[in-house]
Amino acid sequence: MITHLKGKLVEKNPTFVVIECAGVGYFVNISLNTFSKVGDSENISLFTHLQVKEDSHTLFGFAERSEREIFRLLLSVSGIGSSTARTMLSSLEPAQIRDAIANGDVPTIQSIKGIGAKTAQRVILDLRDKILKVYDIGEVSAPANNTNKEEALSALEVLGFVRRQAEKVVDKVLAQDPSLSVENIIKLALKNL
Repeated sequence: MITHLKGKLVEKNPTFVVIECAGVGYFVNISLNTFSKVGDSENISLFTHLQVKEDSHTLFGFAERSEREIFRLLLSVSGIGSSTARTMLSSLEPAQIRDAIANGDVPTIQSIKGIGAKTAQRVILDLRDKILKVYDIGEVSAPANNTNKEEALSALEVLGFVRRQAEKVVDKVLAQDPSLSVENIIKLALKNL
């Protein structure tokens, strides 16, 4: 219903701002990321998301459209509410969250206060395809040398090895010589598994 607000900044805190638009003051919840980008200018513009519940109407504000999109995607995950999504956007930049989800980076998502291993995995599982589609990211948006690593890991999984265990060995192999071909990574990893 309310997609953006443009008006006079009346009050600014790390968790909320009050914006006056045509004589009406709007209390808008924000993340630390938006707080750092708002600055102290008198007139501001924020993209907004209005959350309507039985007992409240809550307005969330974002300095960038991309941050609002990530927020909305996070809300679509079971077990992630508005306060958790806002904490995530306060802990990491929207681009960091996007990249962590696209790359299946569970430890980065799990590093956020209040996010456990299961929730981090659910976020990645539920949002990975949407993130790749919305941001038009290729399947492997990690650095190019990771394609050999990913191919080697896939092959080792097919051979019956647990991915986490295989990844540790592959990382050690690549630390010694990052220019190895897929075949050589697999051969050296097999010797150490």
